[in-house]
Amino acid sequence: MLDHEEKFLFKEETLQLANALSEPGVLDNVEDLLTDVITSPRFDSEVFTLERSLQVMLGARAGATLVGLLTVTPEVFDETAEVRIPPEVQERLIAWRARFGLAIDNALNYLNNPDGIQGHNFSTQIAHVDERRVLQGRLTLVRYNNEPQFFLADASVFFGLVVDILERLGPYIDHDTIDAETVSRLREVVALADRKTAGRG
Repeated sequence: MLDHEEKFLFKEETLQLANALSEPGVLDNVEDLLTDVITSPRFDSEVFTLERSLQVMLGARAGATLVGLLTVTPEVFDETAEVRIPPEVQERLIAWRARFGLAIDNALNYLNNPDGIQGHNFSTQIAHVDERRVLQGRLTLVRYNNEPQFFLADASVFFGLVVDILERLGPYIDHDTIDAETVSRLREVVALADRKTAGRG
């Protein structure tokens, strides 16, 4: 956790970030940038310049603070709740960390060490949140230093990420980029989704 001085600086920088995000449309612009980077075929190289792009968009200090918030541990991120920033900004920051944080953090680690990610595991669980049942996914990535990193989010986040990735990869698909077994698995999963959601709306 943060010591007293670090916490003070963190809150000050988070307030500056919130002010930079308060202009109409800026939240959407930042989210569009993050989505473009995370789904780019040149993902690793674009993550390398992400902080610079955010600094141009939001200001040097705010851009660096946002990258920090996207990649810190949840305990540190919870400190933003004490800053009393606008609820829409707070909600968007939390959503961005859930959707983009782990991927950005691992890409930066990969760029700093070519061995990159050594393996992964994905599991699902049912959670009870605000008196409702929520399907969640738990993704564990084992990084180059053999330390596992966990990413927990509602299933909708993972479904959205899968669709984003497939849409970006789609134009580049050929015999060399995907094998028949994977295509068959994709068909089966899409068919299962169709059956499970049949009759909705």
